[in-house]
Order: sequence, then structure tokens, then C-alpha cells
Amino acid sequence: MAEDCTSRISPRGFVLALAATILMMAAASAPSLFYPQIAERLGLIPVATTLVFAVYTFTLLAALLYLGSLSDRIGRRPVVTAGSLMLALSLVMFWFAGSLTTLLVARAMQGFAAGILIPALSAMMIDFEPLSRPNIAALWNTIGPMIGLGTGALSAALLLDLTPAPTIAVFGSLNVAFLIVSVTVWNTPELVPKTRTQRGDLRPRFMVPPHLRQMFLAGVPAIIAGWATNGLFLALGANLVSSELGGSTHTHAGIVIFALAISGVTASSVLRRRSARTISLYATSALAFGTAMSIGALAFGSYPAYVVSVAIVGSGFGTAFLGVLRTLMPHTASSERAAVMAVIYTVAYLAFGVPTIIAGLLVPVLTLSGTMTVLGAIIIVLSLAATILRLRIPQPAAGLAETDNIPGPLTDSYRRSEPDREEQP
Repeated sequence: MAEDCTSRISPRGFVLALAATILMMAAASAPSLFYPQIAERLGLIPVATTLVFAVYTFTLLAALLYLGSLSDRIGRRPVVTAGSLMLALSLVMFWFAGSLTTLLVARAMQGFAAGILIPALSAMMIDFEPLSRPNIAALWNTIGPMIGLGTGALSAALLLDLTPAPTIAVFGSLNVAFLIVSVTVWNTPELVPKTRTQRGDLRPRFMVPPHLRQMFLAGVPAIIAGWATNGLFLALGANLVSSELGGSTHTHAGIVIFALAISGVTASSVLRRRSARTISLYATSALAFGTAMSIGALAFGSYPAYVVSVAIVGSGFGTAFLGVLRTLMPHTASSERAAVMAVIYTVAYLAFGVPTIIAGLLVPVLTLSGTMTVLGAIIIVLSLAATILRLRIPQPAAGLAETDNIPGPLTDSYRRSEPDREEQP
């Protein structure tokens, strides 16, 4: 049985879910700095490197489709424990990998673990959102992963440049951290009532409640544009910086990924009090402009200009996701949260992985710079399409909250989270 809802005032669940999310994304980005080194040691061709990166995405998607709503049924704690232990094991395998096959298995296992953790941790943050701070869960569900991506990449880059044993420092510390998460999650309250899970409940699901579909579809191009950019930078960024922009250290590549992530954190924090519409329109504009600027920076071979352009793209990537969450989550019941987050992340991670494989196939034909230019042009088109679609969603009437004129019932928890609303009879 779920524990009493008054436990929501405890910050333990919220803090743990946020910390685990940051660690999970750090574990996703840190290995990317090791790809050039591993590719050279094992003699991997470009498409093999991108396949190692992308297999993470496909197993993650399988887990999302089959098990994305699992924590809505059996509780958050067992899912977080299972995912954390699996991540710890995958990092050990990656650490000692001596062949392409081992790398693929390690990344596949890491992706599957992330696939069950992402919706569970996202929903857990919403479960424990402080009543006095509405929308804080949507903010941290957005900036938490970006903090993890940025700090994971930059820390790995610095350790590669400054320490004699970077693999021990990176993979060893992350492994210990996930073991700690797997244990400490049991000290948090369980707010989800357990239900009997049958075989049919685990079939693939890709469904958004009818009253959310217009809003969801309007955000899909922005999600694709942002996450495709993110995936390309993580998979090919290190090679791009060294071969096209004159970067001579791992830290040069780490700074690019860090700029992408931290600019997203900053923009999301600055704009968090704005309406979902304003946030979304800023995001799509920043994605289009920043991507166009990055193409120009590549053409001139300018590393400083490229870092600036990546920062603009990152601000769009972060706020695009925040805008989608701020639009959808107030209308999503607690029993649907993990399932809806699973759909959002399914779209996001398809965009995260598929373009990297396409890029790996195109690089021998178009060169690395040419491949990034072609895919960048597609991202600009998607961003412009997302702007048009978002403008078609009606503005709230004067004096109403943004949620008041969107079809579909507000959840009770969201009504209680708005201190300026009067109790309804």
C-alpha cells in the first residue's frame, strides 16, 4: 500500500530522484569522451563508433515501450533499485571492454537500465514536488538531465587530460554512486499504490491521452530537433572539435558539450516563470538560429564561434523540453505520469540515436563537416515547423491561467499546487 500523501512534504524523494537523474545522464555522456581513444585501440570505423553510441538508444526505447509505466504499477523504489544495479554492472563492462561486442553489450545494458529509470525518476520528482513550489518538478526534470550531461562530459574530459588513470576515476566513481542510489531509495516514502501486473500490461504502449494529443504533437518537432542535436554532439563532437576546429585536448571537446548543457540549464532557470507558450517559442527560435550559426562556424573553422553557437542551441534544447513538460504535466493524472513521460522520452531518444547512425554512414561520403551541415539544415526546418505548430495552440484568455483554456481535466494535485486558486466546492 502507498504511504500517506503527507509524506510529500519530505524532500528526500525529490532530492534522491534528482540526484539519480543527474548521475544517470553523467553516465550517458562520460563515455563519449572515450570513443576516439577506444576506436583507435580497437580499430573501429566511424559507423561502428556511432553504432556503439546508438545501441544505447534502441535498448532504452525497448525498455520505455514495454516497461515505461512499470513504476506506476509496482512502485518507484523497486524500479529505481533494479535500474541502478544494472547501470553499475554496465559501467564495469564498459570499463574493461576489450572488443566491439563487449562495448555493444555494455551500452545495450546501460540503455535498458536508463529506459526503466527515466520515467520512474521523472514521475518520482513529480510525486514529491513541494506543494509550495508548483512546476519545480518540470523545471528540474528539464535541467537535471542537462546538468548530468554537461558535468559528466566535462569531468571525463578533464580527467582524460589530467590524470594517469581516467577510466578508474570516471567509471569507478559512477559505479559506487549507483550502488548507493540502489540502497538509499528504500529510505524514501512510496506514494504509488501497487497493482497486480499481468502479462498483457507489459505490451508495448505508445499512447497519449486524447486531450493531450494536440499539445504533444505541437512539441514533437522541437523535441526531435533538440535531441538530435544533442546526440550528434555527444557521438561525433570529440572528433569534430579535433579534426575540423583545431581542438588539441579532450577538454576542448568537453567544453562544447558542457556549453550545450549548461546554457540549457541557464535558459530554463531564467524562463521558468514564463508561460509554456513563451518558453516553447523561445526554444524553437534558439534551435533554428543556433544551428544556423554552428554551420557558419564550421565553414570558417572557428572554435570560439562554434562554442557560442552550441550555447545558443543548448538554450533551445533545454527550454524545448521544459515547454513540453509545462504544457502536458498539469493535465496528466498521477496514474498516467510515467506512461506519458515514457512517450515523451521515446520520441526524444529516437531523435537522439537514429541521426547518429545516419551520420556515421554519411561521414565517409560527405566528410564530418558536410554531414553536420546537412543534418543541421534538417534541424533548422524542424525548428521552424515547431514554431508554426506552437503558434496554432490558442493563447489563454485574459485573466486566466494558461491551463484554463486547454481541453481536458486538470488533475487534483495540480489544482492543489496553485496557491492563488480558491477551493472549488
